[in-house]
Amino acid sequence: MLGCAAGVAGAAEPPAKLADGVLVGPNGKTLYTFDKDAPNSGKSTCNGPCASVWPPLAAGRADQPAAPYSIVTRDDGTKQWAYKGKPLYFYQADQKPGDRSGDKVSDVWHVVKE
Repeated sequence: MLGCAAGVAGAAEPPAKLADGVLVGPNGKTLYTFDKDAPNSGKSTCNGPCASVWPPLAAGRADQPAAPYSIVTRDDGTKQWAYKGKPLYFYQADQKPGDRSGDKVSDVWHVVKE
């Protein structure tokens, strides 16, 4: 049983995809980055109440990153997907796929464009 997962590591689906010029999560909703997150720091600075408004794109224990995606560890110990070293978030106010109401909020949140 222990060796099963090793054979499929390269076949994992990416955590996000491009739709209408921006990255979206598995639910089709727009993904954002936060300017206060330092690229490649391995952590998120959006925790507590911030993460209620900007929910992280969660990574599971078994998820294996492949460039340009990586996984960061949040303050609470959970894992979060990052793109090009920047943690990825949804925006609570986006109600359906295609909504981008979080773009440029406080001039520090941005949709992710490839």
